[in-house]
Amino acid sequence: MSWASSEGTRRSMLGNKARDTKPELAVRRALHAAGFRYRVDIRPSLELRSRADIVFTKRKIAVFVDGCFWHGCPIHATMPKSNVGYWVPKLQRNTERDRETTLKLESLGWVVLRFWEHEAVDAIVDAIKKHWAVDDVRK
Repeated sequence: MSWASSEGTRRSMLGNKARDTKPELAVRRALHAAGFRYRVDIRPSLELRSRADIVFTKRKIAVFVDGCFWHGCPIHATMPKSNVGYWVPKLQRNTERDRETTLKLESLGWVVLRFWEHEAVDAIVDAIKKHWAVDDVRK
């Protein structure tokens, strides 16, 4: 018996990527074009299970481009109508894990930047540049 409520749902969920989503790729292309170099899909700290989408290791900046459905966007998140007993706890745990990851990384001296997949690429790149500039001032 599958965990999915239907074969269509199963196929759809199996098609979701853990990395290299369209929003991530767009941000990475823009950063690269602006001269930034970074690591992709790595754990910023071995103490964590979570992997950041974009990591500037020397500057200790971890960037997450969160999907609206999976991470509970206050604007676009939706709740599935079927199999609610499975999805509600799963989605709640995702948001809890996001908070825990952010707090842990910050306690280790990392700057954590979280963006929603629907945010404009230029705005995301500008925010990253601002944190980059703050880091330059600290050095």
